[in-house]
Amino acid sequence: MQAVLKKKSSGGFWYNDNTVGYLFALPFIIGFLGLTLYPMGLSLYYSFCNYKIAATPEWIGFTNYINLMKDQTFGNSLLVTIQYVLIGVPLKLVFALFVAMLLTKPTRVQGFYRAVYYIPSLIGGSVAVALVWKQLFGSRGPIVNVIKSLGATGFNFFGNPSWAFLPLVLCNAWQFGSSMLIFASGLKQIPKDYYEAAEIDGAGTVKRFFSITLPCLSPIILFNLIMQLISGFMTFTQAQIITQGGPNYATNYIALNIFTEGFAYSHMGYACAQSWVMLLIMAAITGIIFKTSSNWTFYEN
Repeated sequence: MQAVLKKKSSGGFWYNDNTVGYLFALPFIIGFLGLTLYPMGLSLYYSFCNYKIAATPEWIGFTNYINLMKDQTFGNSLLVTIQYVLIGVPLKLVFALFVAMLLTKPTRVQGFYRAVYYIPSLIGGSVAVALVWKQLFGSRGPIVNVIKSLGATGFNFFGNPSWAFLPLVLCNAWQFGSSMLIFASGLKQIPKDYYEAAEIDGAGTVKRFFSITLPCLSPIILFNLIMQLISGFMTFTQAQIITQGGPNYATNYIALNIFTEGFAYSHMGYACAQSWVMLLIMAAITGIIFKTSSNWTFYEN
């Protein structure tokens, strides 16, 4: 058995068996402390200050948080973000599961199809794709032209507050690749014995899907749901590039509103307060989902 402590002959340095592990983990530890933990602590401090970039923070207590309760723009951004999440996340998960079920059928080009369907997740959040999406759904874009050819004259996605969110939701749903791969992996783990027994009992395709596939995938659904909820609340690029928060603040999502307050208006302390409120809301929603997941999540063990 190796001794827990060993003495190096050169320099007399004492170390234990975990030293090498700590050395390899050191870049992550430094990055976590310097790029995550310290900025979070600084942001929390600034949220209690009247702070502008390159200026000295002025402590004002809970004033920023009190002003948030009175800010109609912030309230609207919170509401439209929740609307975006409630519509976009289920649509994305349903689409990802549908494609995953198609791709789990054994074919010679199965790997190629998976790679092709995953590409949108790699490039979907980029500025270039947002610009293309803006052209597709613009007033002179091909999609609007098709709608107009059906008789809807004067139709404009980005000029109507009731329809402006739809291109952003579809752009988000288009980036289903990561969720699709996770679903595909989960589908492969479902024992085939379950389906064979259900077929013997006379269960049809729909019955097998709701009685076997969904319950066995429920832990995967829980994971994807949490990850996509967090991603949905952090939506920024599409709203900034495609709609700039308009029309009439219909797509002024909370991440975009925080960016505008902090960098456009230089209200960095107020923006930090909004960030912490968003974090608390996301934590509360995540906690509720975890608390209620025992009612609908099935674990074989």
